[in-house]
This record gives sequence, structure tokens and C-alpha cells, in this order.
Amino acid sequence: MDLDVVGLSRLQFALTALYHFLFVPLTLGLSMLVAIMETVYVMTDRPIWRQMTKFWGVLFGINFAIGVSTGLVMEFQFGMNWSYYSHYVGDVFGAPLALEGLMAFFLEATFVGLFFFGWDKLSKRAHLVVTWLTAIGTNFSALWILIANGWMQNPVGAALNPQTMRMEVTDFFAVLTNPVAQAKFVHTVSAGYVIAAFFVLGISAWFLLKGRHADLAKRSMTVAASFGLAASLSVVVLGDESGYLSTEHQKMKLAAIEAMWHTEPAPAAFTAFGFPDQAARETHYAIHIPWVMGLIGTRSLDTEIPGIHELVNLAELRVRQGIVAYDALEQIRALGGKGAVPAELQATFEANGQQLGYALLLKRYVDDPRQATDAQIAQAAGDTVPQVAPLFWSFRVMVGLGIYFIAFTAVFFVLSARRQLDAYPWLLKLAVWSLPLPWIAAEAGWIVAELGRQPWAIEGVLPTAVAVSNLGISTVLGTLLGFVVLYTILIVVEMKLMLKAIRKGPEPDDHAGHGAAKPLAAPHNANLTPSY
Repeated sequence: MDLDVVGLSRLQFALTALYHFLFVPLTLGLSMLVAIMETVYVMTDRPIWRQMTKFWGVLFGINFAIGVSTGLVMEFQFGMNWSYYSHYVGDVFGAPLALEGLMAFFLEATFVGLFFFGWDKLSKRAHLVVTWLTAIGTNFSALWILIANGWMQNPVGAALNPQTMRMEVTDFFAVLTNPVAQAKFVHTVSAGYVIAAFFVLGISAWFLLKGRHADLAKRSMTVAASFGLAASLSVVVLGDESGYLSTEHQKMKLAAIEAMWHTEPAPAAFTAFGFPDQAARETHYAIHIPWVMGLIGTRSLDTEIPGIHELVNLAELRVRQGIVAYDALEQIRALGGKGAVPAELQATFEANGQQLGYALLLKRYVDDPRQATDAQIAQAAGDTVPQVAPLFWSFRVMVGLGIYFIAFTAVFFVLSARRQLDAYPWLLKLAVWSLPLPWIAAEAGWIVAELGRQPWAIEGVLPTAVAVSNLGISTVLGTLLGFVVLYTILIVVEMKLMLKAIRKGPEPDDHAGHGAAKPLAAPHNANLTPSY
């Protein structure tokens, strides 16, 4: 990444997004787990489940507060660092963000207060409704954000107005039902559920190892293991759907993830291991698994997945078509709305307008794309290839950890069914050490999604290099450093608050069992495990 205004703006947005995404998935998952625990409390009237709901609810509240504070900066950046982006696609992109604020954030923020302060003021069933509305609001918040993000990956339901030079909504229902957005939503939410499950498993395992709050820990692990296994399986299934949609809408991203430099005979092999060399356009020491990539990417045995070389050649043709569209657009704008656009000119723009974004790739090299040389056109086409090595490895880290999550939660699911959660101390230690792994997988997935879209801010419509604000390098660098310092402080604050709440443990409940136990040094008799 070049450290110019574009590179620094990208780096700032990437860092703030990755920071923010440390909090979001845990909030999504904990809200659902807390709602499930309180549902069991209302159904069984066992005070231990109320105690569990309150304890995990405190951790949810800490994470929610920090997540909101980091998330606000994300939306402000569209005006600060990406002003032309906001001008060009704000009519479309702003709609789901507005709905996120109106329908989700207010719902979530309103009921989260009732959740914490309504225990002694609301009936059990009324408080349960509040808890579920909090969880629904949390997940609705993710829905609208990911509809906006999905539109950036697959811009549907909108068209460019040549006079205003803005994308305008033509079919809002198409924006809402965008298949890329829907797949991204369920995949991201499921990943958040996995993170929350491992969070609960890890902390509960620590309690058991320390001989504290055994009843709460075992019941929490039972819920988390079941919830986590279902979520881990769904992440894999929904990830496969995302891969299939990439074949249709983001072919270059898929080719870069696979480091597929040339089109292979169908069905394409999956590269399990290798070292991509983007300069030489080859992958060293590659280990291939036949047919797998073809099956994942196309769900067939006879459909090819285009390689990077062939996609670059296609991009060059699109750049040339985009230049034709750009020329027609400039002639239409020159009319200034004073007269009817000649039919031939309008037809030329409509025939080539879908490739206008490819002409804008030339703005990095020449002010007027119509003046671009053949070398500049070839260079712009080459820019459509994202950074292959980070995508290649991030994807494999994510997939490898996903397989581990399924095996891990399956083991604890079986142990919970047998009432042997405390039978193997080494597994409890592994649960504690595994706690950060889902975050690593989630961040890797975010890198795949966002880095794979480059060089586009809006896939095929608006290049990232064109979308930035007209700022100086020192200004962007100053805000970048400021955000890094601020967000690092917030992470330290959250960690301290979380650790303090965990060390303190659940609040005493006059009617709940406390399950004191000795630290684990040897397997316990399964018959000693209390009833759930």
C-alpha cells in the first residue's frame, strides 16, 4: 500500500474497522446467549439461570458500550476521508445506515437500559421480552450495516444520474434483498455466535480450573457448546454460499484468494498450501486438492473459474468500453439539461455505462481518461488484481480455524451430554487458550472480504483512489495516529473492565447455588455433576 492520501485513508479505515470488529461479533453472540439463558430461567424458575443471565449480561454491557463508541467513528469517516464516495453513492449507501440508526440502534439502546435496571421493576416475562428485543436490536444493527457493505460488493438497484454524477436508488427492494448482503449477514452473525460461544466456554473453563462457581460454569458451558457447535457448522455452510456468490459477482476476488493465475480445466483444484508470487504470477510449492475449488466455486463439474491473467485481459476490454462511456457522459453533461439528449448519444452511454467505473481507474494516471495511452490502459487493468498473498493466507487461516471450531465445540457438546465437563482438566486449559482464536478467524475473514474488493470502493463502479477526500497527507496521518491511540486506550479499558468483572464473578443470589469446588487436579466423578 502506497503511503499517499489514498493509502493512508485506506489504512485508517482498515484499522478502525478491525478495531471495531473486535467488539461487534461478541456483542452479537452474547446478546443471544443471554436471551437463551434468561428464557431457561423463566421456563424453569431456577435462580441459578437468573444469576447466569446477570453475570454474562454485565460482560455484554461492557462490550456493548465500547463497541458503540468505536462504531460511531466509522460513519463519520465517510464524510472526513471519503467525501467523494459520500457524494457519489450517498443516496444509496446512506439509506441502510439511516435505517440502522432508526430501527436497530434506538431499539437496542432503549432496551439495553431496561435489561440492566428492570430486574426488580418488571415481571419475569416482561424482562425476558426486553432481553430478546435487545438481542434482536443488536442483530438488526448488523443487518443494515451488512446490507450497506453487501451493496459495495455487489451494487444492485441503483443507476448513475449523468447530470448530478450520483448513484440513485432505482429499486430499494433489490438493495435489501441483495444476495451478497444476505449471505454476508448470516455468515458474519454466525461468526459472532462462535466468538461468544468460545468466550463463554473459555471463562467458564477458567472458573472450573480455579474451583469457583462450578454450577454456573457447567451450565454456561452446556449452553455455549450447543450454541457454538450449531454456529460453527453454519459458518462453514454460509461461507460456502459466499464463495459461490463470489464466483458470480467478484471473480477477481475468488481468483486472488485461490492464487489462480490462469484458468484451469473444470473442475478447478483447491490450493491447500503454497507461496503466491504476484510479481512472477505463480505459486511456489503449491499443494493442490483436485476438484474441490470447482465444486465450491461453481457447484458443478463442468464450469470453469477464470484465472487472474484472463480476468486482467477482460478488465482491459472493460476499461476501453468505459472510456467510450466516459466520453458519452461528458457530452451529456455538456448539454447541461438544456435540451434533449440525442438518441444515438444516449444509446452509446447505455450500452457502455456499466463499464464507466473501469474508465475511472485511469484517474490515477491521467486527468481525462480519454487521453490515456495503451500503456496506461494496461496498467489500469493490472490494478484490478488485489494483493494475492494476504488474501491467500487470510482465507486459509479462517478456514483452518473454522474446522478446529467444529471439532472443539463437538467435543464439549458430547462432554456436556455425558455430564463430564470437568472430567479432563487439559481440555479446560485448551478452552482457555482457545478463547482468542475466533477473533483471529473473524479478522482474517474481514481482511478477505475488504482487501479482496480492491481496487474498488464500490465493485466495478467507483475506484478507491477516486473516492477519497481532498486532504493533505499530514492531516490523514494525524487522524490515523489519533485513532490508533484512542482505540488502543479503549481496548485496554475494556480488557481491564472485563477482567475485573470476571475475577469478581457473578453477583451472589440468595436463591442460587454457588457451586463452590476445589481447583481441578484430576478428573471428577461424573455423578457429582449437579442437575441442569
